[in-house]
Amino acid sequence: MVDVFASVRANQLAKLLLVGDGLERTRAEKRAEEQGIRSDVVSIGKIKNPIEPLLVSDLFLLPSKTESFGLSALEALAAGVPVVASDAGGMPEVVEHGVSGYLAPVGDVEAMGRHAHALLDNPDQHASFKEAAQARAQEFHVMKILPHYEAIYHRLAP
Repeated sequence: MVDVFASVRANQLAKLLLVGDGLERTRAEKRAEEQGIRSDVVSIGKIKNPIEPLLVSDLFLLPSKTESFGLSALEALAAGVPVVASDAGGMPEVVEHGVSGYLAPVGDVEAMGRHAHALLDNPDQHASFKEAAQARAQEFHVMKILPHYEAIYHRLAP
């Protein structure tokens, strides 16, 4: 994540907001120090309401090596924040590549950086992706998903 942010930061003023705690936070802060961008990385630790930092965000980065579903990406989309993520696990089900965000192969920092630039450097495209992000999140609304689960349960019930 820090390496992707460093490529963004090389071309424009930006801040990286790190949410969460633990070993990965320490590693990210150390990497930011090595990259010379530590002053542009803000760590807020664990929070109760994940929506609040999303409301001040222009982009959500999720360069996971593994990701079962991508709930945090879905929360970002619901807040109208386009997502740039790795194509790990269930992410392609959540993020529509080229519509509500971009997906890149796991570990492809260059591609993720290019995708981030594409969104941040083009206000019209960013606005379009924001709108598409919110629409995409609505497709996962409980009232749309619940009937699918109910149908499965009814089919499997004796």
